[in-house]
Amino acid sequence: MNRAAPLLALSSIRTRLAVLVGASVLVAAVVGTVGTDAGVPLWLGLPATIGVALVVTRWLASGMTTPLLQMTAAARRMAKGDYDAAITTTGQDEVGELARAFATMADELREAEEHRRRLVATVAHELRTPLSAQQALLENLVDGVTAPDDASLGAALAQSERLGGLVTDLLDLSRPDGRGIPLSPSRIRVRELLDAAIDEASLQGREISLVAEVEPADLTVTGDRARLAQVTANLLDNAVRHSPAGGTVTLTARTDEDRWTLTVADEGPGLSPERAERLFHRFGPGGDEGGGTGLGLAIAAWVVSMHGGSIRAFGDGPGARLQVTLPTSPPDSPSPAPLATHRPAPTPTTQESVMSAHPVPTTPALRDGAGAPPQGARPPSLSWSRWWPERDSAPQPRLVLAALAVGVLAAVLLPDNDLGIGLLLVLTAGGAALWLASPRRSARWSWVTAALALPLGLTTILTAHPGYTFLAVLMAGILAATACTDSRRVGGMAAAVAAWPASALRGLPLLDRTVRMLGQHGRTWSALRTTAVSLVLLLVFGGLLASADAVLGSWASALVPDISDVFVLRVFTLVFFAGVTLAGLYLAINPPQVDELRADCLTERRIPVREWQVPLGVVIAVFVVFIVAQAAATIGGHDYVMRTAGVTYAEYARQGFGQLTLATALVLLLIAGVRTWGRADTDRARRVMTTMNALLCVLTLLVVASALRRMALYQEAFGYTALRVNVDVFEIWLGIVVLAVLVSLFVRGQWLGRAVLVSAALLVAGLSLGNVGGFVAERNIALYEETGEIDSFYLSQLGDDAVPAIHESDLPADLKACVIARSTTSDEGSAWPEWNLARSRADEIRAGYPDTVGCALSSRDRR
Repeated sequence: MNRAAPLLALSSIRTRLAVLVGASVLVAAVVGTVGTDAGVPLWLGLPATIGVALVVTRWLASGMTTPLLQMTAAARRMAKGDYDAAITTTGQDEVGELARAFATMADELREAEEHRRRLVATVAHELRTPLSAQQALLENLVDGVTAPDDASLGAALAQSERLGGLVTDLLDLSRPDGRGIPLSPSRIRVRELLDAAIDEASLQGREISLVAEVEPADLTVTGDRARLAQVTANLLDNAVRHSPAGGTVTLTARTDEDRWTLTVADEGPGLSPERAERLFHRFGPGGDEGGGTGLGLAIAAWVVSMHGGSIRAFGDGPGARLQVTLPTSPPDSPSPAPLATHRPAPTPTTQESVMSAHPVPTTPALRDGAGAPPQGARPPSLSWSRWWPERDSAPQPRLVLAALAVGVLAAVLLPDNDLGIGLLLVLTAGGAALWLASPRRSARWSWVTAALALPLGLTTILTAHPGYTFLAVLMAGILAATACTDSRRVGGMAAAVAAWPASALRGLPLLDRTVRMLGQHGRTWSALRTTAVSLVLLLVFGGLLASADAVLGSWASALVPDISDVFVLRVFTLVFFAGVTLAGLYLAINPPQVDELRADCLTERRIPVREWQVPLGVVIAVFVVFIVAQAAATIGGHDYVMRTAGVTYAEYARQGFGQLTLATALVLLLIAGVRTWGRADTDRARRVMTTMNALLCVLTLLVVASALRRMALYQEAFGYTALRVNVDVFEIWLGIVVLAVLVSLFVRGQWLGRAVLVSAALLVAGLSLGNVGGFVAERNIALYEETGEIDSFYLSQLGDDAVPAIHESDLPADLKACVIARSTTSDEGSAWPEWNLARSRADEIRAGYPDTVGCALSSRDRR
């Protein structure tokens, strides 16, 4: 198996994908089953399982897309004029075939570009010589240096004819595949055709003997006289230019049933095999050394193909021989082959090159409706590079080792222990790794987030409630994500949070490069392979022999440790925390440009003025009616509420708190949508938008105040709970956000997102460190002093955080002892990693109370 490309041996991309999917599903199923059997919680087992499956998938997929990436890079280089595309692939699947076809195309384009440059240089040289001579002659005629006699005018005419011939060749060459050029067949005596070509070639004044041999002497064929004369002239001109002075050029015409051949032989230096293969290709080496353009032979081959014939070049003897084979009568509907360019072809068995009458078949193009994308459609792009560029793509072995260190620390300290100082150490190690890896660690916002994350992290040892600890840790992670990305907008902060788990995918190529770099030393992979193979063989043969012999089985039981559920839990913990840390480290060194992902970039369409003003006005009117109703209830009091609604004032206060909270959140979304997509092209429209949004914010603040007053009345009547306090705090935070949005309507700047995040972090820290359980216990005990009723069962469920408040209260001694005894769920003999200040204080208080086994609690204890 190829370590760099494990599935390279498979010859089909579909087979590779099937194996890839099957292996990933199998690994995920095995890992998930092991975790479930060991009792690993879902929040820990699911990410670890997905992470392991992704790593296996990435490893198996190595090398599958390499040719595609190379072709993409090569295409970009070719678009800039660089055709030196290096694409290497040894795969035999469809992608490998595509890569080889692309490489062939790149070679052809590179050669075509070279030929184009060569043609320009050659044509420029050819034009410069007659133009210079003609210009000099005309200047002499104008200045009177030369008399306008027959000799001078003939010289000027010769230069013009040379220019005209060159232009004619270029025009013929420019015709696409020669189509649209009709043939004008007629009866042609071959002897006359050759004599005319010899007479024209003799005008060049070269000391070359021209000999024509025709068998039979009266050979007559059918063809386009002008085109065949052009072929003969081009072949003869090429032979004359390459023949030495005093040499002989022989033209031989013979017939064979329904075909006839014309051979032009010279006594020049001959042709090399490479030259013979490329002689008739467009822009090929047709005779530049002799002063020609290299186009005449390509045009000759093109005309021959129009007549349904072929042309060959022989270079296996002294001199060169060009042989044309034509039908005595051309086809009725000629299908000319295009002027040939050089294409890599198999080396012929003899030193000859054949220009066939039939073009080389190519793969037919996909047609619309037959699997091809419609014209003008742009395929979807899944590239992350636009908004998430990989600024640092170098292997990062230190970061990988740091993430593994955090995972090992978590695997040692966290499993089988309650949350406490062990979690604080893990969070500190992970936070320090992110801080050191981030290039933005010295920014002011990074210091602010670090200052806010510190008290949030301390909740692991200052509070015993796992819910508040989780909320605080989550908020610390949000702060870390925004610090790494330097996000300012609310949408950018949401994208920064989403980018953390997405880094597990985005960072897989970098992890792959890092692992490959670490494995470049042969000893590393050799040791891993040796260990893995040895371990598998030990398990297989050791297990078989140990099960076959009782004595050996007892030895094995004594030597091999049991793999307990705690061990499996430690492995999952290691994978989870190492993966989370590694994803965070990638986010730190390669942060995405999250503030560029603005909501108004999703669509260019804007809501017309009336279409947002009217709905916004309706919402404002509804809020105004609600405020009027609240004012009527407040002024009218209990009697008015009983008379109109039929409920007590306390019940009236209880109703609708959740709806008001949801309405507050929806108002924030409504204002954000109007500010983002509402059209306001004029100053008046912008002022109206600001005024209506500001009015809606003010009314929403009144709704927030009403909701908080309702909850306060309800709690005074029915008691306090942690959930009600939490909802109160959330409503207060929504009010702060609404107030910040109101200020942002008049104070411009990118401060709103960070203000919202800082307020959320402060409130979470206040909830986590403010001892909500103790506060709820104190308020319920105070109500007990007033009403003589208390829910002692709920009081015992407040946990260790509420024990000090209960201990210091004036509850009856027996009730107090029973509540405190029932307020703990911790096990005896805890280890140091789960030390927590709140649990420690609660345990000390419980130690001073007698054993209250069998005491009873109720939901409504009376004094």
